[in-house]
Amino acid sequence: MRHRGHRRTVPLCLRQLERVMDLDIIAIVGIAMIVTVFAVLLREERPEMALLLALAFGIIIFVLVLDKVGVIIDLFRELTSKAEVDEFYLLTLLKILGIAYIAEFGAQICRDAGEGTIASKIEMAGKILILLLAIPIITAVLEVVVRLLP
Repeated sequence: MRHRGHRRTVPLCLRQLERVMDLDIIAIVGIAMIVTVFAVLLREERPEMALLLALAFGIIIFVLVLDKVGVIIDLFRELTSKAEVDEFYLLTLLKILGIAYIAEFGAQICRDAGEGTIASKIEMAGKILILLLAIPIITAVLEVVVRLLP
């Protein structure tokens, strides 16, 4: 319920994030459809070229959305600052997200090449690295829970 005369301000980072979300997904899906048609046509005659096309597309998409990550990081930094949370936890979460995305990207490339076994090893390594990075966060949460208990 909104009170009269009270106007809620939207942080600048959120406004930027809205623009980012509205802008790029249609272009990405359009390019993906075109690349998919070419990959299907190439796969019959030159399967290695189809794989390279898919890899190149993945890298291009990664580069296109990489600059958008800055907006997300700025938003997280702003929220971390307002909540007075140590930036160590934010950096750890960002590293965890990075590992998850990179592991998924690598695993999908391996699957596209027909190497499901290698893909599963990439995913396992990513999960272990994420768990290692999460230990300080889990420890901090447990310490808070123990302090709250009588």
